Amino acid sequence: MLNLLGQPHSTCGAISRRDLLQAGGAGLFGLSLPQLLRAEAASPERQPQAKSVIFLFLFGGPSQLETFDMKPEATSKVRGPYSPIASRTPDLRICELLSQCATISDKFAVVRTLSHSYNDHSGGGHYIQTGKRWQIPVGGGFNATPQDWPSIGSVTEYLSQNRTSVLPTNAAAAGLPNYVVLPNSLGKIQTYSVRLQRPGEYAGWLGRGYDPVTTSIEKKDEKDNPYIRNCTDDELTFQIDGLISPAAMTLDRLNRRQSLLTQFDKGLRQFDQKTALAAYNQFQQRAMALVTSERTRKALDLRQEPVTIRNRYGRHLFGQSTLMARRLVEAGVRYVTVHWDAPDGLSWDSHASSKDVGQHLIPNLDQTLSALLVDLEERGLLDETLVVCLGEMGRTPVGNANWGRDHWSTLFPAVLAGAGIQGGRVLGQSDKDAAYAITPPYKPEDLAATIYSALGIDPEMRLSDTQGRPVQLVEEGRPIHELFS
Repeated sequence: MLNLLGQPHSTCGAISRRDLLQAGGAGLFGLSLPQLLRAEAASPERQPQAKSVIFLFLFGGPSQLETFDMKPEATSKVRGPYSPIASRTPDLRICELLSQCATISDKFAVVRTLSHSYNDHSGGGHYIQTGKRWQIPVGGGFNATPQDWPSIGSVTEYLSQNRTSVLPTNAAAAGLPNYVVLPNSLGKIQTYSVRLQRPGEYAGWLGRGYDPVTTSIEKKDEKDNPYIRNCTDDELTFQIDGLISPAAMTLDRLNRRQSLLTQFDKGLRQFDQKTALAAYNQFQQRAMALVTSERTRKALDLRQEPVTIRNRYGRHLFGQSTLMARRLVEAGVRYVTVHWDAPDGLSWDSHASSKDVGQHLIPNLDQTLSALLVDLEERGLLDETLVVCLGEMGRTPVGNANWGRDHWSTLFPAVLAGAGIQGGRVLGQSDKDAAYAITPPYKPEDLAATIYSALGIDPEMRLSDTQGRPVQLVEEGRPIHELFS
């Protein structure tokens, strides 16, 4: 069992009451008691507001120049085929294809200058979801490993399961997981010679017992892309990966079909047997408890949603998965990741052309993201739900003849909303070609620290790794305070 070695000593960078009193008592600030109390009142700690996080991951890398950092004055080789439109945010040049988001831009903030140097999908995905650079060099691999840094969701699961004072139990007591990945594990529907299991969403060295509970939605064939077409209810089963369908979920049937055993047998060989077996048993117990829970069945049943709500989100896979995420956080799940995966063709990894990006991807994102923020607000959930939406990289400023763009992790945007985020703001300035930041860029470490802090988790908290060494959750990153004030 991994041990928590430290508790938070400050919140969101503010001076804590304990530290302030200790420093004042030691005479470090040269303050009298009245002065000390006035200093404390003038520098209050911001209380965490996020009970849950919905992390919308646009895998493949949306172009900054076609979404939230348009440059209409740039040269014809740079500016792209789409025009900006007015939004409710004065400094935001938003794409004409994001018209619904433009009308509610006062509900979200844009961080325009995220940047990192891991210009690769797998490593970039790991970096964005963990706040830690992948230990495998660029081009050195595609798949998750047991040595990976734990995802923010897995740390949330760990702290919730162990009932720390940081994250008191809520979802676990209701029979639900604390961390769910929708609609598939990242890479599952991508077509390669072997099945991909992209890194970033797993518990890594923290242990498989803290991996996400992942649902499963299959493609019909290699040419099928459920992210750009309407999906039927027969497809949208959202059954827990590795287990049988909801219709067959009876105790008798489950006792005869321990399908998770087969699923994890191969993976167990990669771990120390004693440690792996304990983690496997923990994960299996969670999964088996979930599928026998009536609360789980209701949360995973989209048919309970009104048709108008389902249509508002969009009947494509991203829209319905995001609606499922809202249902899960409403039921008590703390952290839900929704992947917009990158099947061959018609993906955010738009090297060849921006045609599909303009016809399908941006309009579907516009529909779903705007619907989520409005829906959360109408239900009174936006103030306690942090919404994060981004890819693992951006695209090159200079496009090709068909306006395809290549990988560009040097600059890309993120959208954040809810849980105290001040909407209608844009942080960071980029150069004339949206190629480089001209203000200090933000790092994946900063994004991770921001999410942890919003949840009430100190990003400087230390956990014991597999060698028993204390390691800090986020190194060389700070919460982005400007988002909240």
